[in-house]
Amino acid sequence: MRIARFSLQETVAFGVVEFDESMGEFDPVHAQIRPMRGHPYGELDLVDLTIPYLEVKMLAPVLPTKVIGIGKNYADHAAEMSSQVPDEPLAFLKPSTSVIGPGAAIKLPSQSERVDHEGELAVVIGRMCRYVDAAAADQVILGYTCGNDVTARDLQTKDGQWTRAKGFDTFCPIGPWIETDLDPSQLELTVAVNGEVRQEGNTADMVFDVARLVEWASSVMTLLPGDVILTGTPAGISPIVDGDHIKVTIEGIGSLDNEVVLGD
Repeated sequence: MRIARFSLQETVAFGVVEFDESMGEFDPVHAQIRPMRGHPYGELDLVDLTIPYLEVKMLAPVLPTKVIGIGKNYADHAAEMSSQVPDEPLAFLKPSTSVIGPGAAIKLPSQSERVDHEGELAVVIGRMCRYVDAAAADQVILGYTCGNDVTARDLQTKDGQWTRAKGFDTFCPIGPWIETDLDPSQLELTVAVNGEVRQEGNTADMVFDVARLVEWASSVMTLLPGDVILTGTPAGISPIVDGDHIKVTIEGIGSLDNEVVLGD
């Protein structure tokens, strides 16, 4: 099931994206959304009507209270950063105000001279939890979506910590929807800039898998419905500039598209 969040005129709602999967690749022309009453963090209450997909504006599929980023979770990315993989998850927080949805613009801040893309698998938490055992992680996960941990690389180096570099408004695109029926253990991930593939990886190569990350994060802080864990990025990070088109694609989920513009 693909759970989306969308706006139509002045109404914002959650819904389920429906399309004929036998046609192969997702075709927005033939897709539709079935709205739901309330939120998706429990039993779904679907409305008995559908809306053509192209008539709505897709939004970030959740509004998290926090985004927990995981650094150096792929050995090849750690190597390209001249670093070693950590002994336990290396975490940082991105503010909720950094979150944008598909089609929204990534804004390059004037404080930075180098901003990079970092395509990642994003885990969406489905219920409040604390001290979750890895074996039970799937019981607290709503589903998965595409994420882009946009980073001001020069500020990350200058500051010696990551809050400013990863915390600017628009620096956390997620979407286009939440896929609830997915095994996250072996998914192909690519990032293309203006059609040129810059990052290629597979979630099988993560140092700490999804279950371990949920266990670790929930041992540190309470996770709330809608919170997001970004699971790290593979090698291939590169600068993005005004006018670029960024596409993060994850097998079994779909693609997250965002343009890059100047502006704070």
